[in-house]
Amino acid sequence: MTNVLIVLTLPDAIRDRYRDRIAAVSPSLRVNVVDHHDKVDPYIGDAEVLVTFGPMMTDRVFRNAPALKWVQALGSGVDGIVDQPSLRPGTIVTNIRGIHGAPVAEAALCSMLALARDLPRSVRAQQKHRWERAPSRTLQGKTVVIAGVGLIAEALAPRCKALGMQVVGVSATPRAAPGFDRIEPRSRLIDLAGEADHFVLLVPHTDENHHLVDTRVLSAMKRTAFLVNLARGGVVDEQALIEALASRRIAGAALDVFATEPLPPNHAFWDMDNVIVTPHLGGFFDEYPDMALPVIEDNFRKFLAGDRAGMINLVQGQDSP
Repeated sequence: MTNVLIVLTLPDAIRDRYRDRIAAVSPSLRVNVVDHHDKVDPYIGDAEVLVTFGPMMTDRVFRNAPALKWVQALGSGVDGIVDQPSLRPGTIVTNIRGIHGAPVAEAALCSMLALARDLPRSVRAQQKHRWERAPSRTLQGKTVVIAGVGLIAEALAPRCKALGMQVVGVSATPRAAPGFDRIEPRSRLIDLAGEADHFVLLVPHTDENHHLVDTRVLSAMKRTAFLVNLARGGVVDEQALIEALASRRIAGAALDVFATEPLPPNHAFWDMDNVIVTPHLGGFFDEYPDMALPVIEDNFRKFLAGDRAGMINLVQGQDSP
């Protein structure tokens, strides 16, 4: 038997869906499921395969997993997995790519529209049964600067253009891409932040991108500008952002990801009237398991057949790019 452990802090029905579909791949799979990394102890010692999202991990899981051969990340990001000190060399890591474009692009548009129209103010007024009217801002004619030009940004840019926006990309390797008016090198980040009416973060969290948005970048932004973070919490210096928001150095922010998740109950972001907090929902949509599971099932078949080099979306391990 091949022991599989699924760690998912998600509703029971979603965990059951992954468990049942994976177990159906082969009778040789023994599949266990827990809803949090602090519940792995009865299973992790024998687990050869781990299925999870990187943000749901901790190094203790890998430290206590001597038999682990493969980690199937359920998201595109593998931070929280490949950067854990106790992940053993040679452990195969695969991820899910290519299904996040539409949902995350729509999440970005939702955030920009909600900030521009100050939707939280209307919700607060509704809760108090108060009829409050205030002018909103439009997206048309505004400039959106997108940091990180990958598949998600390529899905977002044409949608922004359809709303009449000027679209500027920031990339370590500038290139032409559909929907962008121009793409500039990362070395111009501070200047480009000053152009943004909406500054959208879609970069991975790497050592190079840690606190990419810091006091210097925030100080360069317009006082009327909004920040949207759909990348990772570590991409932003949160203390610097709190200070910029509290002083109205920038107009507001929509934050879907945080340095610590879940966001602690006493965190300043919860009570700031110019912040929209969402619990890492950018790529979380109803059809996600249906789109991810065919890749996962195929990887399990290849893993069991010993075809490690043929596994889909190899990030590290046998013959990974």
